[in-house]
Amino acid sequence: MQWKVAILTASDKGSRGEREDTSAQVIRELVEEELTGIIVDYRIVPDEQDEITAALIEMIEYYQADLVLTTGGTGLAPRDLTPEATKRVIDREVPGMAEAMRFYAMQKKRSYMLTRSICGIRGQSLIVNLPGSPKGVHECLMAIMDELPEALRMLAGQPGE
Repeated sequence: MQWKVAILTASDKGSRGEREDTSAQVIRELVEEELTGIIVDYRIVPDEQDEITAALIEMIEYYQADLVLTTGGTGLAPRDLTPEATKRVIDREVPGMAEAMRFYAMQKKRSYMLTRSICGIRGQSLIVNLPGSPKGVHECLMAIMDELPEALRMLAGQPGE
């Protein structure tokens, strides 16, 4: 099955065109190669909780994304608000996925313990917060890649393999 995936980057500099969004490119490549997904929406918003929240809702409700992958805004800086915005829109958390990402990434670099990424469900869609760096995106997404198809099948009400 081909999954509909949306990518949301939370970055003040990226939204102003002052920084190239290389993390989203890593997501795009992994989604297309590893998940055989199609990108139905991609956007960059500033690190503003209301804008992140609105984008998440639109990606799920208008674009019908099965999976929304966010990048950026998961650290400890005052403007890192992606997890808070995500909590506003989800119905339920999926803590095991976030724990797996942190555990896997910490095996390579201990500072990944500082990421506040969360994963959660809105309706039949899964939202996964990823770090802002391309390397962090790769490490964390690969930590859960093998279970994403099963999670998406379950959310879609399809029988497991």
